[in-house]
Amino acid sequence: MNDIANRKWVWIGGLVLLAALCVLPFLVKNFRVFQFNMVMIYAIAVLGLNILTGYNGQISLGHGAFYAIGAYIAAILMDRAGIPYWATLPVAALACFVFGYLMGFPALRLGGHYLALATFALALAVPQMLKYKAIEGWTGGVQGIVLSKPEPPFEFSFLGQPLSSDRWLYFYILLVTLIMFLIAWRLLRGRVGRALVAIRDHPIAASAMGINLPVYKSLAFGVSAAFTGVAGALSAAAVAFVSPDSFTSFLSITFLVGVVVGGLASIPGAIAGAIFIQFVPNFADEISKSAPWAIYGIFLILLMYLMPEGTAGLFRRIWARLRPSSSDTKTAETASAVSAAAPQPVGGSQS
Repeated sequence: MNDIANRKWVWIGGLVLLAALCVLPFLVKNFRVFQFNMVMIYAIAVLGLNILTGYNGQISLGHGAFYAIGAYIAAILMDRAGIPYWATLPVAALACFVFGYLMGFPALRLGGHYLALATFALALAVPQMLKYKAIEGWTGGVQGIVLSKPEPPFEFSFLGQPLSSDRWLYFYILLVTLIMFLIAWRLLRGRVGRALVAIRDHPIAASAMGINLPVYKSLAFGVSAAFTGVAGALSAAAVAFVSPDSFTSFLSITFLVGVVVGGLASIPGAIAGAIFIQFVPNFADEISKSAPWAIYGIFLILLMYLMPEGTAGLFRRIWARLRPSSSDTKTAETASAVSAAAPQPVGGSQS
């Protein structure tokens, strides 16, 4: 009964949260809506990296490259081929999946900091390759590609605010975010997720149990890259501009920071990590114009000191303290069952 009641309250809470998210863009200005769009885009990218790092134990410092590939594929298709923005997502996901899957094969012989350095080299190389003159006609070279934000297909107004391009993109990105998180949840809660965790914790035992390590490690790279590529394609539509300098190696480090802040091997933690990497740098810049990254570093150190397991770990500890333990619940249920089954004295209690 408790599980059914808890599931009911989860559904009610989810519907209330979804309704609040639908009203939110009409309560703020367009710039704040744009920031919310970037939070959801970063959440997808952080979730993709968490599949690889948190669930499979492979450290990557090169996911900014997959983000750039997804963004450029979407931008080229929209600008050169005239393909609608929504149709670019499957292409970007498939291309990044193939690229990530192939990247997973050399990573099979690497691990730990060696793999991190190899992927970091990818993050350094891709922005320079996008400036290469042989493909400048496609990528726009140093100047990049300027796009137009998608216009809403219909006119609508709510709370005195019109449905602008940013607000339309907000609902579009929200829908894609929900789909990507649902895919990740179904994937990681099933056989594939258990295999990835087994490889992360005990690779020798996982291999002895029949898990194909090369296939699953490459698959983790491919799926992780596909998620990040979708995020990059969404960013191309949201920002309406792509250039090689927008995808520096610092972007890859930022994604890793989002994974650690949100919590390793945590699906909801990707949202907290995305909020951190979107808003904390702006907040640090407001505190100190001369040394914003010093303030950012102080925030990061304090966060790691106070929440070593990330935001998800903090919420798990709070929930464990507020929720009664399973043993106490079973004891209470047993006691109530025994008292209900015990025979009642006739005529009241006897002294």
